[in-house]
Amino acid sequence: MQNLTLLDGPKFQITIQRLCHQLIENHNDFSQTVILGIQPRGIYLSERISKELRNILPKANILNGILDITFYRDDFRRGNSPLVPNSTQIDFIIEDKKVILIDDVLWTGRTIRAAMDAMLAFGRPEKVELLVLVDRRYSRHLPIEPDYIGIKVDSISSQKVVVSWEEADQEDKIVLVSESK
Repeated sequence: MQNLTLLDGPKFQITIQRLCHQLIENHNDFSQTVILGIQPRGIYLSERISKELRNILPKANILNGILDITFYRDDFRRGNSPLVPNSTQIDFIIEDKKVILIDDVLWTGRTIRAAMDAMLAFGRPEKVELLVLVDRRYSRHLPIEPDYIGIKVDSISSQKVVVSWEEADQEDKIVLVSESK
C-alpha cells in the first residue's frame, strides 16, 4: 500500500480555523444556527468546530448536537450481523433554524442523504448547509455538494481517504491510501 499524507500538523488546525471563520461570515452570532455532527466520525470535526467557534465568539451560544443515521442509510439491511446504532444527542429545537451538517469525508453523498432524513425527525429547518473536512470529488451517487470544504481530493474508487483524530487515533492527519500492485 502507498500512503500520501494530505494534511497534518499545524495545517490541520489552520484548516479548522479557516472553516470557522467562513461559518462566522455567514452565520454571525449563531443565534439562528445549530451544528449537527454526523456519527460516527463527523462528531470529532463538529466538536472541534464548536470549540473553536466558542474561542472566537465567547458570548455566542453555539448549539452542537450529534446525529446517528444508522437506520436511515439505504444499505442498512444488507449486512449479515445486527446493527448497533450510535447515539443521537440533540437537546435543542431545529425547527426554522439554519442547520450545519458536519462530516469528515464526503464521497458518494449517501451518508448526507441519510443524515437529512434523520434530521427531519427533529423538525424542519429553514436551511441546511454541509461542512466537510475532505471532499472526494467526482464520486457522487447523489447530487450533493458541500458549502464549506477543508480540502478537495481527486481520487479513484480503489483509494481510501483516512482521517485520524487526536481524540480517537492519537493524531490529526488525513491520508490517501492506495493499493499497490
